[in-house]
Amino acid sequence: MKAQRPRPPHFPDDAAHVEWRDHTLLYVAVAALIVLGVTLIVWIIDPAPPRTITMSAGPHDSSFLVAAEQYKRILAHNGITLNVLESDGSVQNLKRLLDPAQHVDIAFVQGGVADGLDTSTLMSLGSVFYVPVVVFYRGTGLTELSQLEGKRIAVGREGSGTRQLALKLLDANGIAPGGTTTLLPSDGLQAATQLVTGEADAAILSGDSATRGLMLRVLRVPGISVMNFDEARAYTRLFPYLDEIDLPPGVLDLRHRIPPDTIHLVSPTVELVARANLHPAISDLLIEAAQEVHGLPGLLQRAGEFPSPVARDYQISEDAQRYYKTGKSFLYRTLPFWVASIGDRVLVLLLPMAVLLFPAMRLIPALYRWRVRSRIYRYYGALIAIERGALADSTAEERKRLFEELDQIEASLNQLRMPLAYADAFYVLREHVGFVRSRLEAGAA
Repeated sequence: MKAQRPRPPHFPDDAAHVEWRDHTLLYVAVAALIVLGVTLIVWIIDPAPPRTITMSAGPHDSSFLVAAEQYKRILAHNGITLNVLESDGSVQNLKRLLDPAQHVDIAFVQGGVADGLDTSTLMSLGSVFYVPVVVFYRGTGLTELSQLEGKRIAVGREGSGTRQLALKLLDANGIAPGGTTTLLPSDGLQAATQLVTGEADAAILSGDSATRGLMLRVLRVPGISVMNFDEARAYTRLFPYLDEIDLPPGVLDLRHRIPPDTIHLVSPTVELVARANLHPAISDLLIEAAQEVHGLPGLLQRAGEFPSPVARDYQISEDAQRYYKTGKSFLYRTLPFWVASIGDRVLVLLLPMAVLLFPAMRLIPALYRWRVRSRIYRYYGALIAIERGALADSTAEERKRLFEELDQIEASLNQLRMPLAYADAFYVLREHVGFVRSRLEAGAA
């Protein structure tokens, strides 16, 4: 019993449609691959900047919160919404940054509060202002913190950066909690009041606690003095996050020459700390806002001193380093923020697009060549099947069906549009069709 012959392959009648489909499929497939690759690059490497970010600032009416509100107004000019959160100060700000559940992107953090915490996921955009340590005491002649041993010292409220820094400085001078020295949990106006009324022998103030107005009020009280840090240089060596700053004579009150002599102080700096995934465009906007807010001259700083790329406790980000060296890019200087953002991302994508496009351009001819040859091979498959049928013992009806299949092949070849590069293969195929026809006719005779 003869095995049943497989059905002949289908040959399209519209050859022009076949050629159009070959070109379209190739270009669409390659274009889809390029679009997919570029989309992945955009999504993973260079996403669009967010329109809303969150900042942890400081207590109500503090300089931290006032500065954050100024940042908010500046960022709003570029379509960025800054959500400002009140906090207890630098310690809580740092904990919020380290807790992903808090969704805080940026915060003011005073130097020296990161002891024992893993801050590798954070980066600094630079230092923005000083928060000097000012020690007021009853009496005169105090030049060392160790001289406060056994006295009552206001060191700041629990959880504040002032208290944490004060305890470090006192510990370096041999004064620790639980000893003969009484450490009072008060700061600001409360600490100054305790000092004036005699409830405290000394008060360590820092940041908003040591405002110009409060310092003048305290120094005008008879019997109250401010400590001169004669060992300021030693403190800056032992505590790298501290700087040595001076209060020149008369800087608080020129008319009454307050202070009468230069006062040496030590001061940590407040850094603008962010999470490592902060978008580069947002980083530029924040540093630009910091220049506008903190770049003016003040009681403790010269014009243009802040923001500074000198970071203390945290590694300065690469985007911040680039901004401090070269400033904003040409696009951001000349175009609105969101237009420049799109243009910047397009430029970033040119390189990966080129990397994908050149191999794709080389791949298209290979795919097209494979498509043309596969069509020719499909004809040859049908010819082989017809030839085998001609060689076999076949009836007149079977030979008639083989002739019909061969006529169908020839009709399809007559309409087939073959590229000139494959004309030789096309004419060889036509010759082989004639060869099979002759074999089939010989078998019929």
